[in-house]
Amino acid sequence: MNTDELKRAVKERYGEAARSARTGTSCCCGAGDTKLTAYDPITSNLYEPGTDVPVEALRASLGCGNPTALAKLSPGETVLDLGSGGGIDVLLSARRVGPTGKAYGLDMTQDMLELARENQRKAGIENAEFLEGDIEHIPLPEASVDVILSNCVINLSPDKDRVLREAYRVLKPGGRFAVSDIIVRGEVPAAARRGMELWTGCVAGALEQNDYAAKLAAAGFTSISFEVTRVYEAEDARQFLACSGLDAETILPQVAGKFASAFIRARKPLE
Repeated sequence: MNTDELKRAVKERYGEAARSARTGTSCCCGAGDTKLTAYDPITSNLYEPGTDVPVEALRASLGCGNPTALAKLSPGETVLDLGSGGGIDVLLSARRVGPTGKAYGLDMTQDMLELARENQRKAGIENAEFLEGDIEHIPLPEASVDVILSNCVINLSPDKDRVLREAYRVLKPGGRFAVSDIIVRGEVPAAARRGMELWTGCVAGALEQNDYAAKLAAAGFTSISFEVTRVYEAEDARQFLACSGLDAETILPQVAGKFASAFIRARKPLE
């Protein structure tokens, strides 16, 4: 796909997820077939039972981690979530930074923005704001944010270098980059990778860990680290691959343990 086609596909997939969240059906990280999503190893069980946000925010979460649980947010900080979806990480962040802080969510999908604002009203949270736009062009001033969050979205961008440069631009000196994302560990044959990318798109565009680190460093970040939170084994993808008509028995041995969710930390140096 070219850039426009990719953005269109992502918007369609996440728009469908937002609509599914309202009706109470499940929509896996993008498969769009609720018969296949009783348990999705990427998106399932990321948040504690009883998480204090509207149920629709939980249903619309298509992330691969829980960055708000791993990022150390302090009262009064300004937080930005890139690709905020139904708003779960923004709403959790807004509670953590308190009334003297602010949590922004940025998303390009109108259905998700409408759902996130509705969830904000239901939660009664006033120190949050949802912005429409692309993560490659963040509509905030330079050095205006203390913490950048994102949950399994940067991997979907066709221009990750631009995303990371923009994240660096809007962070204050000393600001933190704290995202959950899919990474690749080791070599994956091209044919097997294409098959896995059909697994809802969640692994589409995923970078090898060293490549991710290099791009962060090129954008200016320091103190770069990766903490693997989930490793996806062959059986995790078996059902989807089989139902998609792909040769699961050929693909699975080549991808076992090669894709993982990771919490990625970095920092913008103090001037």
